[in-house]
Amino acid sequence: VDGTGIDCGQLRWATHCTVDWDCGRRMSTCSVVYLSGMTLRTAALVRTARAPSRRVVRGMATAAPSPCISASAADAIGNTPLVDCSRLVQQSGLTGRILAKLEFCNPGFSKKDRIAKQIIDDALMGGAVRPGDTVVELTSGNTGTGLAIVCAARGLHFVAVMSEGNSVERAHMMRALGAEVILVPQCRGSTPGQVSGADLALVDEVCRSVVQDRGAFRADQFDLEGSVSAHYNHTGPEFWAQSGGSIDAFVDFVGSGGTFAGCSKYLKQASGGHVACYIVEPENAAVLAAEAAGGVGLDNTGTHPIQGGGYSKNSTELKFIAQYHDLVDGYLQVSDAEAIETARRLAVEEGIFGGPSGGANVAAALQLLRREEWSGATIAAVICDSGLKYLSTDLWHSEGAGV
Repeated sequence: VDGTGIDCGQLRWATHCTVDWDCGRRMSTCSVVYLSGMTLRTAALVRTARAPSRRVVRGMATAAPSPCISASAADAIGNTPLVDCSRLVQQSGLTGRILAKLEFCNPGFSKKDRIAKQIIDDALMGGAVRPGDTVVELTSGNTGTGLAIVCAARGLHFVAVMSEGNSVERAHMMRALGAEVILVPQCRGSTPGQVSGADLALVDEVCRSVVQDRGAFRADQFDLEGSVSAHYNHTGPEFWAQSGGSIDAFVDFVGSGGTFAGCSKYLKQASGGHVACYIVEPENAAVLAAEAAGGVGLDNTGTHPIQGGGYSKNSTELKFIAQYHDLVDGYLQVSDAEAIETARRLAVEEGIFGGPSGGANVAAALQLLRREEWSGATIAAVICDSGLKYLSTDLWHSEGAGV
């Protein structure tokens, strides 16, 4: 039985899957179906390899180890699905396409699994850490979950430092994955469930102290190049391959700026500069847009419920935005209500159960499609994490949430 397997990003499978049948017995049926499923859901031919033939030993079906089997959960990170949100676009009365990358299909339910793997593997290869060492990083919960998974697979101890303003599900998940979690109280006057730049500064202070006290390696997502290269080497190529090179614009809600920088760099290179790349910020914490406008005309002081970004940091505080500033074609602002409403619409209309940052990205994509110059275009966006991480928040428990 021969079939063509196509893959993008990390090499998984191959072509010419040869299966030997044993006198009509049901052998390797699942293997064939799985390979066929991979063919259907992926897009770019990377490399091919001959699959090992099945053989019969004492009447039992056996096979050599399959390239489809990951060595660990960390090695299952990436190659997430890309979904056409056609129902959402049509029901919004718009023309065009929004292609949403479902990063909650990663083992830790978020895009941050990618940078966790890249940063830790870079550190191991460079000798910055060795098995048995301690890794520390501040997190809103997603990077910490990814680091907990990767550190467990690589034989490292992980300590997560997180604000109490983040959802409790995140801390529970990291602890369940074997991480040590240190929670930092919010600043006086901060809104529970809304982590401000000042709150993040307190977390950073505690994180630095823990690193020094324990002589640990800091997996600094705001500074280490793995935050960009994970998306330049994997997420960006996956977007381009899965879309068949049809992307016109990319929108991204900025936290560290690594996803924006990595994906934008690759998409612009692959398209010959055709893809326009927009930074997405909360409407009342639009620091980068205000900076680009000369510091006037936009509110940049408020808090917001979109966890994982919008920390009121300017480009001098966000290394990757400063370093890759030439990739920015524009700025989009999304209100709290837009982000939440769009996340809920994605769940109901598309069956995509994502968090508020994914809602913000798709809301920004809808904004673009409403513009005359972008009508009919194909907009790419990341669904950053799973809605399961927000079950205790107002995202699903206030009016209109359907819960």
